[in-house]
Amino acid sequence: MREMLIGGDLDYLTGDYLAELTMLILARDRAKSAERGYAKTFLTQLEECLGLALDRGVRIVTNAGGLNPAGLAAAVRALAERLGLTVNVAHVEGDDLLGRADEFGFGSVLAANAYLGAWGIAECLDSGADVVVTGRVTDASVTVGPAAAHHGWDRTDYDRLAGAVAAGHVIECGAQATGGNYAFFARDFPDLGALTRPGFPLAEIHSDGSSVITKHPGTDGAVTVDTVTAQLLYEIGGARYANPDATLRVDSIELSGDGPDRVQISGVRGEPPPPALKVSLNSIGGFRNEMTLVLTGLDIEAKAELVRRQLEAALTVKPAQLEWTLARTDHPDADTEEAASALLRCVVRDPDPENVGRQFSSAAVELALASYPGFHATSPPSQGQVYGVFRPAYVAAAEVPHVAVHADGSHVDIPPAGETLDLAPVPPAALPEPIPFGETRRAPLGLIAGARSGDKGGSANIGVWVRTDRQWRWLSHMLTIDKLRELLPETADLPVSRYVLPNLRAVNFVIEDILGEGVAYQARFDPQAKGLGEWLRSRVVDIPVELGEDIPEELLA
Repeated sequence: MREMLIGGDLDYLTGDYLAELTMLILARDRAKSAERGYAKTFLTQLEECLGLALDRGVRIVTNAGGLNPAGLAAAVRALAERLGLTVNVAHVEGDDLLGRADEFGFGSVLAANAYLGAWGIAECLDSGADVVVTGRVTDASVTVGPAAAHHGWDRTDYDRLAGAVAAGHVIECGAQATGGNYAFFARDFPDLGALTRPGFPLAEIHSDGSSVITKHPGTDGAVTVDTVTAQLLYEIGGARYANPDATLRVDSIELSGDGPDRVQISGVRGEPPPPALKVSLNSIGGFRNEMTLVLTGLDIEAKAELVRRQLEAALTVKPAQLEWTLARTDHPDADTEEAASALLRCVVRDPDPENVGRQFSSAAVELALASYPGFHATSPPSQGQVYGVFRPAYVAAAEVPHVAVHADGSHVDIPPAGETLDLAPVPPAALPEPIPFGETRRAPLGLIAGARSGDKGGSANIGVWVRTDRQWRWLSHMLTIDKLRELLPETADLPVSRYVLPNLRAVNFVIEDILGEGVAYQARFDPQAKGLGEWLRSRVVDIPVELGEDIPEELLA
């Protein structure tokens, strides 16, 4: 926060704190005390920076209120009083639907929060708030609200609003837009010192909804068409990206360089929002435990089979779920013991903590001297831990209150959108004419294609893009759903959708159910699918020689 305030010009400072997993953590925190349920780290930074923000005329908008925006707003006022500062603090509420869980048929849940839009934020800013605290709003809303208030947009200015949604989506994950988690980092930043502390991005949003993504001068990293493309593809679905105030047509976005560390977003079209709001439902799924055993040297498969048989036979009560995963991290004739070892992971889940606690841990420990040669584990046995599950629901926007609460305690109801449009799929974009290519070479896809992946509940997305039109004419025909399933066998039996985004030279895949019941369920080795795109880039395909002339010989298969 301090870096953004002292690094250059700024009108609004925004903070997005609410990942789906964070909502579960805050819900468990609130269950311990009704006064909790907000992101306390926001207050820690604000203690150092609130006076600085007021001195510089920077207004702060954050969803750090989580499940208790009123509580955080009160805490900010108490902090200001302690610091001897005069500050106008407002908050937005109405997203918390936990008390109406039965009415909406949510079942037994720990938290139920609708994704609100930007107009409550705009109302607070229009009324003079220095700090606006919200609960669950969409990630882009903390950007859309200031833009709408600053430029005086109407609720039907869909193109402008969608432009702000695009800008908000780019900057919501911080340094992911300036070189963090960037596929081409090794090629574009050969001096890795330039990525030591990537600066945070900022958006210059114009009155027509276009924007320039940049960063403060002198900070590490870079803002390029590719870094912005990578973030635009993060955790999206098809060509329509729904928000409560406008639906962004991702297929309309045009990117262009605007100078060093400046990328312009233009041409954005928007549509009315859908009639329903998404609701984040978090609940306790049961109890979970795991052991990771190390298998070293020879006979890895036989060792894994032996201990699996032994442990399952030793369990007096079999857990409701028992999963084994063998990661062949071992190398033949390895020069270190670690390089000679594979990892065997056993995960158990059950509604009863006793079934995944001592009886599981004890059974594993008792095998230590009676199983495969070299038996040892990566960590000591432990008791089972509670785990959460996430699922989405949808509620008519008119059924969800949206309230701006000003510093004087007055409440202003924010009406739902007056015009809506059902979120129907966009007809598939036309593919470019394929080009007849000559000789091909076997090489990793990632030598010419970038990717960004992430989690959306139990599903995951992988956005893949290339840099030139000729590469696009190859990728768009080569990387089909069938090819993805071939390259990523974990997806072979799962529903997969492909969306073509020609303006970004990108295809986006949505893989259903690969993450089970959400991040906290930990259905796979990479529970948030952050490395899924990098796995795809590492897979070897036939790349036309003319597209990869700069590929070093040592990287060819």
